[in-house]
Amino acid sequence: MPFNTLEVILCILLFALVVTSIFRRMRLSIILGYLLAGALVGPNGLALAQSSHAVQGLAEFGIVFLMFTIGLDFSLPQLFALRYPVFVIGTLQVILTIAITTTVGIFLGMTTLSALAVGSIVAMSSTAIVIKQLGDQAELYSPHGLDAVGVLLLQDLAVIPIIILIAGLAGSDHHSLTTILLFALLKGIFAIVFIFFMGRWLLRPVFRIISKTRTVELFTLTVLLVTLTSAWLTNLLGLSYALGAFLAGIMLAETEFRHQIKVEIRPFRDILLGLFFMSIGMLTDLKAWRHTWEWIGLLVTALIFGKMALVTIISRLTGHDLPVAIRTGIVLAQGGEFGFAILTLALTHAILPPEYGQVILAALLISIAISPILIHYNKQIASWFYPARAVTTEEEQSPEKMSVLTKKLDKHVIICGYGRVGQHVAHVLDKVKFPYVCLDLDSELVRYAAMAGENVIYGDPAHPGILHAVGLNQAKALVISFNDLRSAIIILNMLSKTHPNLPKLVRCTDEFELKQLKNCGATHVIAELFEASLAFSDYLLSSIGIAESKISQMVEDVRKTDYDLLQRVFTGSQPTTMDDDASLHKQLKPILLIKGSYGIGKKIKALRLKETGVELIAVRRGDKKIVKLMKSIKLRQDDILVVYGLPFDIEEAQKRILEG
Repeated sequence: MPFNTLEVILCILLFALVVTSIFRRMRLSIILGYLLAGALVGPNGLALAQSSHAVQGLAEFGIVFLMFTIGLDFSLPQLFALRYPVFVIGTLQVILTIAITTTVGIFLGMTTLSALAVGSIVAMSSTAIVIKQLGDQAELYSPHGLDAVGVLLLQDLAVIPIIILIAGLAGSDHHSLTTILLFALLKGIFAIVFIFFMGRWLLRPVFRIISKTRTVELFTLTVLLVTLTSAWLTNLLGLSYALGAFLAGIMLAETEFRHQIKVEIRPFRDILLGLFFMSIGMLTDLKAWRHTWEWIGLLVTALIFGKMALVTIISRLTGHDLPVAIRTGIVLAQGGEFGFAILTLALTHAILPPEYGQVILAALLISIAISPILIHYNKQIASWFYPARAVTTEEEQSPEKMSVLTKKLDKHVIICGYGRVGQHVAHVLDKVKFPYVCLDLDSELVRYAAMAGENVIYGDPAHPGILHAVGLNQAKALVISFNDLRSAIIILNMLSKTHPNLPKLVRCTDEFELKQLKNCGATHVIAELFEASLAFSDYLLSSIGIAESKISQMVEDVRKTDYDLLQRVFTGSQPTTMDDDASLHKQLKPILLIKGSYGIGKKIKALRLKETGVELIAVRRGDKKIVKLMKSIKLRQDDILVVYGLPFDIEEAQKRILEG
């Protein structure tokens, strides 16, 4: 019996709810849940939806909103900080993957365009799965985690020219490939210039006016209008919806509304992206898989092991040690969301025949299914090759329910995160009988704590509605106790405009995170690495008889300067902390003035070291250490200059000191 459109949508939503709930309980990727739900309701499953066209039109906007949020996350400082993995490892990975796959495809009898499309699909990895899994494992800021994020960022950027190319190749029978690419490039440049011009001169003032109304609905409508209008403009030029959304995201990424926009757009993105993956699942034909299982197995093997080997080799050849290179390769060894998007475009424009589509779809699905396991055990798997070195099941409580639970609270502390640190803070507040409420997204932890009588509630503290529901306006202070830099920044940016005077205490690990959090409006940042050093020094000074008043004053002075004294450290061949990337941190380094150095005989001020971004801390001359530096001091041969800065800035300063 055929279903009408509403009945089809109801079936899709019901299956999505049931299947994804099961996948959440099994701690599997929710993307796989959507794909399976789509396969079940599709024409090749239970046939509840006879055609995927009923949802494909709406599902396309899932990619639109995904590209918009990626544009919001995109920032030039992040690109600069990760420039090595982005521009070296990422570029080589994408280009070589496409080149190798295209060559193999042509050898197997495919057309050049078909092989190129397959290479583009295979080159993509799953941003959603990799970042989520690494974040859960606290490996996002490890060396292999940062490399993986850099490569994923390059892949996200590479999607744009790939989508432009595929859209340009549609109906290209009467034009040469060069003409198509040139025309698409010109249209892309025009779209970028036009959208950025409109953003600078029109949208920023509009958002400022809308924000002053303090009406969330109006703000949300404006965000939707901007996103869809940008997508419509690029589509009007013959390009893709996704390109316009990505440009709109970049355009608004550097504004003060960035994080609020992301919060407002997230529900639309998640729902529509779920529909997109379900529409992909509806294309699945398990019967066809039985006849092509050899090709599916071959492509899965090539995708996982080939990409793992290629990324490992590139990472190793570009300077990383073998364990980091192998772990980066393992983390990126899967297909990705944009692989599905490129596949859909290629099938729509008949660049790939349907029988190829089923093989590629199966390989992507299987690789994504295996991916969480590979990422979770990446260290153990890497140790096989180098032995020597070797989510929640409950729905959020509604803000209304939270308000009932916390209505008696006034002048209380809000603790975001109920892990070990959050619980320790709560215990201290209990001791002094000060009211508090805790928020956490670990449903099992919340359930156990609530059973024991603790004032802890299930909820996402990064959502403004949740914070208001637990009495944000009446709160005395807010504590961010979890170790998640991205979520902490979202919360701080959200509160910097609405509650600038509310004390906000944040936990971090090192100086790299400390500076970001201070810039986002944190009142006090407690850096674990530095506090451990202070505690150690405190006990030491007490043990050797230093007066307590002097110790307390010293500790307070260090904290007031954001641990500036403790940040100045020398680094050796090993990282200063586990899984730490020294290239992202400032450090001390001595520079010896050897015979013939440019700086000999020059005054300190003549070197203009501040222009390189480094600070001259001291000059070592023989057995004397000159700390109080006068700009008129003339440097001599064999002087040792102690400078402080980022490694690449220090290299520039060293070149100026020695070579001029």
